[in-house]
Amino acid sequence: MYSFLRPLLFTLDAESAHRATLYGLDVAHRSNLMSLVARPPEDLPVDVFGIRFPNPVGLAAGLDKNADHLDALGALGFGFVEVGTTTPRPQPGNDKPRMFRLPKYEAVINRLGFNNAGVDALVRNVQKSSFRGVLGINIGKNKDTPNDKAVDDYLFCLERVYAHASYVTVNISSPNTQGLRDLQEEATLRRFIETLREAQERLGSQSGKRKPMLLKIAPDLSEIELDAIAEVLLAARVDGVICTNTTIDHSSVASDPHGNEMGGLSGKPLFARSTAVLHGMRQRLGEQVGIIGVGGILDGSNAVEKLDAGARLVQIYSGMVYRGPALVAECVEEIRRQRGASYGF
Repeated sequence: MYSFLRPLLFTLDAESAHRATLYGLDVAHRSNLMSLVARPPEDLPVDVFGIRFPNPVGLAAGLDKNADHLDALGALGFGFVEVGTTTPRPQPGNDKPRMFRLPKYEAVINRLGFNNAGVDALVRNVQKSSFRGVLGINIGKNKDTPNDKAVDDYLFCLERVYAHASYVTVNISSPNTQGLRDLQEEATLRRFIETLREAQERLGSQSGKRKPMLLKIAPDLSEIELDAIAEVLLAARVDGVICTNTTIDHSSVASDPHGNEMGGLSGKPLFARSTAVLHGMRQRLGEQVGIIGVGGILDGSNAVEKLDAGARLVQIYSGMVYRGPALVAECVEEIRRQRGASYGF
């Protein structure tokens, strides 16, 4: 169905198309018509971070920032869904237009800027949802919070989402909040992560259930910076890392009319760089830290390449824009075909 709807959606600006698609999914879900939208794959279970995932293909954060559409998205066959990024207080994000499709390159540029309704609204939506699958909640800081106070924003969000998440992702790698990526600097990151790890263990002890915490990193890091991040992750015993967020390098799409728009570039042009970072982090981390691979997955073979590079799980986002919900089952079935039905055991 998506192949017929895509030309219509592409007549809208990217952000309007995004909203229309999510509205349509909600309507289909409420009308018991999801079978017309997507064919969920058969289970291909995998255990990562101490969690049993029904299959290794998840939805990346950013598509459903407030968990408004969790039930519909959960019905598409994802092995897990990550919502957010959420911040302590609601914020509108950056000025519009702030999201652009680059169809020639199967890419998207966005400078949304953590637009969301705030963490309390997200938690209410999760509580109202009937979704019972694996849920990641991605947390960030408000735009006007200075970096020397940033950890307070993350602690605020962590404490509020902890009981409702299967795992929590700490997002310090979006290029669309000024100064956010500075938190990846080694000394800053070490103090930051140690504080969050203490809170994670405290919350786990209080609740009787420890929830994994993951760090999402940028693709635009030098080898020295990656060395430092890996050292911090290992020393702090962080559960996992997501490789990667969007890139600020637009050289591969410079000829596109939107190629020089400010913001993070995702989609096909990100694949090689994000996969290289993933492979490098696997080499640095060994098997001690679980990795989720995200960035430029447009077909099933791309998902398998992420696993070959060292990921245990993958996530998609821009691929949904260009391929639609059928991409989920395609990725799962290609992993099954190349890795076998025993994948994950």
